Amino acid sequence: MDTENHSEKVEKIVEEEDGGDLVRSFKTNNHEVNDEQKKVSLMRTFVQTQDPTSKDVDDLTLRRFLRARDLDIEKGSALFLKHVKWRRSFVPNGFISESEVAHDIAHNKVFMQGYDKSGQPILVIYGAKHFPNKVKGGIEEFRRFVVYCLDKLSAKIPTGQEKFFIVADLEGWGYYSNCDIRGYLAALSVLQDNYPERLAKFYLIHVPSVFMAAWKLIYPFIDNNTKKKFVFVDDKSLKSTLLEEISEDQLPEVYGGKLPLLPIEES
Repeated sequence: MDTENHSEKVEKIVEEEDGGDLVRSFKTNNHEVNDEQKKVSLMRTFVQTQDPTSKDVDDLTLRRFLRARDLDIEKGSALFLKHVKWRRSFVPNGFISESEVAHDIAHNKVFMQGYDKSGQPILVIYGAKHFPNKVKGGIEEFRRFVVYCLDKLSAKIPTGQEKFFIVADLEGWGYYSNCDIRGYLAALSVLQDNYPERLAKFYLIHVPSVFMAAWKLIYPFIDNNTKKKFVFVDDKSLKSTLLEEISEDQLPEVYGGKLPLLPIEES
């Protein structure tokens, strides 16, 4: 079913719920409302019929889920409603505490690092400090850690911005010691399904050739909207490439900038 048919289907559901008032208002004031705004409003009415708690969510959040599905209201609504259900179950207290992710915090592998030139917060990840948690329930703790980090990063997004910038430093990454395909796919799923349209860019730096074997396994699971945001940065142009996006006073000292590394739990 194409996007237009999906939209018509949702419009019919909304008309049944509100007597057609919302849809009629768009048709009579079409010059005042663009297509995306119309779809966000229709999506809001629709998701509230499915989950009344959706009324507390702002339009920008709904718009991100809608954009993640190429403005298809039915698909965007399904993604959002799945997220709401997941969030209620996975983060029942509204946040992940440090005690719930102690294993991953102890590795000192994630840092919150200032803002890029667009005003988007930056996260730096050290891949060689990540070790698969092989104990029972270890993958669930890692998922919690991903949510812990992404929630902290999202909380740093200033008004007027919607995205964040991630740098993954893979210097010293080893296939046998650090490779964690299950963990990487779990993190990717959390990002794509629950933080859609939050990622501005994902730079991979100091990438060893052995990492490409893992990348070939991960890449097929990245959706098309996200694939273009991953950028492999050549070592020879690392500092200049980073400085194109990040001012020197916001760039970590380890990359020639002036900002000390700040562990995620201290941010």
